[in-house]
Parts: sequence; structure tokens; C-alpha cells
Amino acid sequence: MTTATGAAFATVGADAPGAAAERRGTRKREPDPEPERVREQAARAGGFRGMWMATVANRDWPSRPGLGADAQRAELLAHLDRAVERRLNTVVLQVRPTADALWPSPYEPWAQCLTGTQGRDPGWDPLGTAVTEAHGRGLELHAWFNPYRVANHTDPTRLTASHPARRHPDWTVPYGGKLYYNPGLPEVRRFVQDAMLDAVRRYDVDAVHWDDYFYPYPVAGETFADDDAYARYGGDFPDRADWRRHNTDLLVSETAARIKELKPRVAFGISPFGVWRDIADDPGGSDTRAGVATYDDLYADTRKWIRKGWIDHVVPQLYWHIGHPDTDYATLLDWWDATVRGTGVGLYIGEALYKAGAAGQPEAWQDPGELSRHLALAARRPGVGGHCFFAAKEVAEDRNGALAAAVADHYQARTRPPGRPENA
Repeated sequence: MTTATGAAFATVGADAPGAAAERRGTRKREPDPEPERVREQAARAGGFRGMWMATVANRDWPSRPGLGADAQRAELLAHLDRAVERRLNTVVLQVRPTADALWPSPYEPWAQCLTGTQGRDPGWDPLGTAVTEAHGRGLELHAWFNPYRVANHTDPTRLTASHPARRHPDWTVPYGGKLYYNPGLPEVRRFVQDAMLDAVRRYDVDAVHWDDYFYPYPVAGETFADDDAYARYGGDFPDRADWRRHNTDLLVSETAARIKELKPRVAFGISPFGVWRDIADDPGGSDTRAGVATYDDLYADTRKWIRKGWIDHVVPQLYWHIGHPDTDYATLLDWWDATVRGTGVGLYIGEALYKAGAAGQPEAWQDPGELSRHLALAARRPGVGGHCFFAAKEVAEDRNGALAAAVADHYQARTRPPGRPENA
């Protein structure tokens, strides 16, 4: 996931969507709803209780590259045990962080975050182990993929010699100090689908999960160099923005169809940046002033995917506090609740646990009760089916006790994940 401004997930929010775009605010927070009613509603609406576990740049796990297989496995199991202790029921594990893999993939090399050397066999099967051990604990395991990010640098020679991006340099675009696959090329879209779905074919994962990286977040003074692809494939579109959105639509709709064909019970969820469009740019947008929007800047029409039913659930990254003057949590909560209404698409809210008690964050995030108030507000919105916390490292640390307070207030007992049967 990325930060709200589009900084790579490998940074602070290492894939923590929406973080960079946030500006500080001081609007008065909404008072707590009546406790008993909130608890009852939370029990109904809080079915999904997830945590993201980012592997890019060793953000959450493994704690550092080069650990032995036994140490890596022990750390992984500790994260799963912690999820159980926090009464969570879903782990969203990043298994394809930079066009490499946490399983023995025939398409891409072993991930660098494991051994420190991309392509080196770690001596065990992290994804296979994660699925088995998560299910043994009553947890769902969602396989989190980043479709287009190739590297957090622009030097192809630093990739393993057999890397597809080195064999097909025409597939890549350097931008903002990173290397990406070009979403405008049909062969790229097919390849990344094949690479991701290999994990679905091999393992009993409960869902395919994407974060908010489609076209990259805008970088001032730089242009994403897809002129050749646009000249070849963009002739039927009024402008490049519409063509880019069409490319992203194809990635989503084609992947959705292939998942259902391959394993119909596997869910497909996407976690976008929390603002589709600001109301100043579209009367159907949220009453926000984010300055970044998935539709205009990432060429991702997230609302369309919901309306078309291409995804099973959406996990918008609402990484702002209640009362933020430009991007108020409550305002966005209402917008997403209204957006999923009547569609059958599940709505789980991405929560910025990484901000709770963190130095430099607004005053609201220093209050251990802020996160619990988020869950209380969401419990009053009928479309909200749960929450996902960014990320595993903060689930373990819980700097100011915000997660412990939310668990005490809203998660009095463990519950099964929404998708797992009674006997799983």
C-alpha cells in the first residue's frame, strides 16, 4: 500500500495509503455514540478484522533480509499469533512486493526481502507456510500483490539476471526514482495476471488483494513516459487519462473473471486511496479537498469497479482523523457507505494504526481513543463490514495503546472471518 500522498508503501506507511496527502486539522471530533448500542452494532458490522503485513523493504516482515529460514518462520508465526491475541481474523500478507515472489514462482524470482538477494531460494515456502499456519489459527490469509511496481530504484542491472523486466526492458518505465511495468501494454497486463494467479492456483488463499498502486502517484516535474503505448493503443479514446483508466479497468475486470474461473470461492478485494474524487471536481465525489484522487491521479475508477461488481470487497484507506479539515474521516466514511449501498460489495475500512501515538502526527492521533471512535462511527453505518489495520509492526508495538482500546471496546470475543465456514 502506499501512503496517502503516494509515497511508496515501503516508506512510513509502507504501502500505507493516503498518508502523504494528509494535512493537519483541528476540527472538533464527533462525540462518542452511546456505548451499548455501539457494541451491539459493532458485533454485527465488525466481521472483518484484518491487519496488513508488508514485506516490501522489510517493512513488517521479515524484520531484516538474510535471516535463516527458521528465524523467518518464527517471526511469521509470531505475527499470526499476535493477530489472534488481538482478536483479529484476517492477515493480508504482501506476497509480491516488487515483481518478485514469496513462493517458488515460475514467472518471477524469489523476493529480495527474504535473503537480501533477489532470486536466491530462502530454503522454505513462506506463502505455503503462511496459508497453513493462518488457517490452523482460524485466520483468513489474503494474498496481497502489487501489480506494476518492479523496483524501488530505476537500475535494471540491480535486478536478478533472469528477471522479466530485464528480458523485456520495453515493458518498463522509470518514474519518480522507481521502476514500473507499463500498464498500457496488453502483454504486461497478461503477464502480471499470470504471475499473480499462479499463487491462487497453487495455494488455498482466501482472497486476492491489491493496494492503491496502479499508475504511480504523481511526482512534480516528471512525466510517465507511455507515449509509444498511447500512440499504439490509445486512438479510440478522447484523451490519455481516459485511455489509462481503461487500461486499469481491463486489469481489474480481467483479473476478476480469471479468479472466478480458476477458484470461484476466492474473493477479490482492492484497497484504494480513500478519495475517489473531491466534490469540487465531481458532484458525485466526497466533500473533501484531498488534492489527490484515485480517478484523476492514479487512473483508477474505484467507484466504477464497485458498481460493475468486479470486486468482492473494497478496503478504502481512510488514513485521516475525525475532524480533519480537508479529508474528514467521518465524511469519507459516509461517502463509501453510500457508494457500496445496494451493490453487494463488502466494505472494510483501512485504518491508520501506524499514526497512533507516532511522533509528528496531529494531536488527534496522540489520543488512544481516536481509533476506537473510528470503529464506533463505522458501527453506525450499515454498509461497513469491518476494518483492516496498517500494519503488523504497529499491531505488535501498539505505541499508545490505541489498538488495545479498540479491541477492548469493540472486539470482546473472537469471530470467524466473513468468508470462512464454521468448521474451518
